[in-house]
Amino acid sequence: MEVKEALLKRRSVRKFTEKVVSEEHINELLHAAMSGPSACNKKPWEFYVVSNKDVLKQLQSASKFTKMQAPLAIIVCGNLSHALPLKMADYWIQDCSAATENILLRATDLGLGAVWCGIHPQKIAEKKVSEILGLSKKEIPLNIILIGHPAESPDARDQYDEKRVHFLK
Repeated sequence: MEVKEALLKRRSVRKFTEKVVSEEHINELLHAAMSGPSACNKKPWEFYVVSNKDVLKQLQSASKFTKMQAPLAIIVCGNLSHALPLKMADYWIQDCSAATENILLRATDLGLGAVWCGIHPQKIAEKKVSEILGLSKKEIPLNIILIGHPAESPDARDQYDEKRVHFLK
C-alpha cells in the first residue's frame, strides 16, 4: 500500500473478530514503531504486547476509552530513564506518539484494524495500567492500541481542511 493510501484508509476500528494476530504481524508493528523519530534519538519508549485474555480484560477497565474487545493490545509507554533531561523530558510524549502513529499505519497496511486509546495524562488510568502491567515508576503509559482483524470497515476519508492552513509569505 502506498503511504498516501494508508494515510487516507487509516481509521479507528473498534470492532474486531476473534482471530489471533500473527507473531509475524506483531513483529512488523513493533519494527514500524521503532522506526519512528525521537528527539536526539533517545528512543524513550517501551512496548508491552498483550494477548493474554485476562490481562486484556483488566485493561478494558483502565479508562472509559478502553472498553472495546480486541485480541491484541500494544501499550506504548514513555521510559523517563531514556528521556531527555530536565525540562526537555516531556519530548517522550512526541516520540511515543510518532511510534504510535507508525503502528497504526502499519496495521492498516497489513489489513488489521486498530484504535488508539489515550491513557496519559489521565492519572487514574495511568495508575491502573501501571498496576496491571507492573510498570516501574520511570514508565508512563501513553496509550493502549487495540489491534485485531477488523469486524468493521470504515470508509477511507480525506480530512483536509484548507481553513486550518495558514501560509505566511
